[in-house]
Amino acid sequence: MTIYQLKIELLSDSTFGRGDGIAGLIDQEVEHDSIGFPYLRGRTLKGLLSEECDNLIATISPNETRLYWENIACILFGTPGSTLGTTGVMHVGDACLPNDLREAVAWQIKQPEPTLTPQQILDSLTAIRRQTAINAESGIAEKGSLRSFRVVIRQLKFQADLLFETPPNDEMLSVLSVGTLALRHIGSGRNRGRGYVRCTLHDNLGQEITQRYVNFFGTIRGENK
Repeated sequence: MTIYQLKIELLSDSTFGRGDGIAGLIDQEVEHDSIGFPYLRGRTLKGLLSEECDNLIATISPNETRLYWENIACILFGTPGSTLGTTGVMHVGDACLPNDLREAVAWQIKQPEPTLTPQQILDSLTAIRRQTAINAESGIAEKGSLRSFRVVIRQLKFQADLLFETPPNDEMLSVLSVGTLALRHIGSGRNRGRGYVRCTLHDNLGQEITQRYVNFFGTIRGENK
């Protein structure tokens, strides 16, 4: 098993929405674990990376080269409606805060007389924002439009494991690298200033390799020699 890592730094407040809220408190809650730590599901992250790669590959010409890279992306991410044999060679884990932090806090909470609660942990890493719709003609807030949502505060850093049964080749790493560079927004409210991020790719030794394989992208392997 070969493990790479995708690291995500939040440059703005972000909402890893889970599709529900808390009655009387917020309309949209963030995804968080039993300890109170927010996280982004691996399936969601994989979909975001795949979408960015698809958008970039669509700009490649001629058709022969584009089809070549579409095939590489399918090998890496799998195909829609994948069966067991076409799920893709890469498994994406959940994007979480650093392990040592989560383990230390989890240990504290499990003590007979803990000084922290999961809600306190969640509140320390998030904030509640509110917004309303404004009538374009009157300039007054639309009645009943006030909404509240929880955000993960900016400058926090998350990391997700990228697992491969066998080491990925240069083409796979090239697709993954350009997708990593292109992934700039995640979560809900991406068109309203939330979820602006910086992503970097790291190899199994922990070294950043985000730029190392970019020049492979858009050419057929034989043309790189």
